[in-house]
Amino acid sequence: MSREGSRFKAQGSRNSESHSVLEPQVTWHLRGENRDLAKQGLIMGVLNVTPDSFSDGGQFLDHAKAVAHGLAMVAEGAKIIDVGGESTRPGASPVTVEEEMRRVLPVIEQLRYQSKAFISVDTMKPEVARSAVAAGADIINDVSGFRNDEMLQVAAQSKAAIVVMHMLGEPRTMQQSPVYGNVTREVRSFFESQLRRMTEAGINPERVAFDPGFGFGKTIEHNLQLLRELPALRIGNRPLVVGVSRKSMIGKLLGDTTMAARQWPTVALTAWLRDAGAEVIRVHEVKANVEALRMIEAING
Repeated sequence: MSREGSRFKAQGSRNSESHSVLEPQVTWHLRGENRDLAKQGLIMGVLNVTPDSFSDGGQFLDHAKAVAHGLAMVAEGAKIIDVGGESTRPGASPVTVEEEMRRVLPVIEQLRYQSKAFISVDTMKPEVARSAVAAGADIINDVSGFRNDEMLQVAAQSKAAIVVMHMLGEPRTMQQSPVYGNVTREVRSFFESQLRRMTEAGINPERVAFDPGFGFGKTIEHNLQLLRELPALRIGNRPLVVGVSRKSMIGKLLGDTTMAARQWPTVALTAWLRDAGAEVIRVHEVKANVEALRMIEAING
């Protein structure tokens, strides 16, 4: 590890008593109130209503199956269900606004009716975000990082919480030889720039969380550097949302590319990420990751 990486890791350690005592609140404005995530993080369950997502494409295209799976994740301890109707895997083709809304809106409506969990809509389209919030979504999760001015306006006009993700390029091209001078500094700089834009648009910073976008225009080396230096990405005491569940980097690092082989390494990463400072962990399998999250929080007090 570089000297710089070691410094970031030391700053992010949650193991000392003094750190626990002095640790500031990390609040996120969700559904009308500020939730302090510093001592108790959240698991975000992935619900892909798509035919072509990298991990579970096609499993939950049927609306009834999607709703049942979402409710099952809530029962296992997911506090947020992230509903997406367009795959963002490398090389994925875009879908129309109409098709994406056809996939996600009925699922969001039923989850809102049947559950008290927070509902997130995973979309890059302003029209979908606006309709999803009207249907009951609490969070707009935009993998393109709210670069679109219209999406920024939708966020400003709503009361929804916001997840700003960093992505280099677009899903179809993002993994074609991504290059950075220093990936940590560039991702942090993007977060700082977007937080300024949101504040200028009249959005309360308490509504904003940031996602480094692991695997979105990053090599394995970029991903590992971001993991090592995760505390350096925090700006304005905003929550960090992280999704590494079932990512291809796990299979490549461990020499086993089967999806089943990625489950327990994901659980290990959940514990490590919470210890490093992430507040919201986005996963496909909920129960084991909730247990890992709560154990590390119990150890850290």
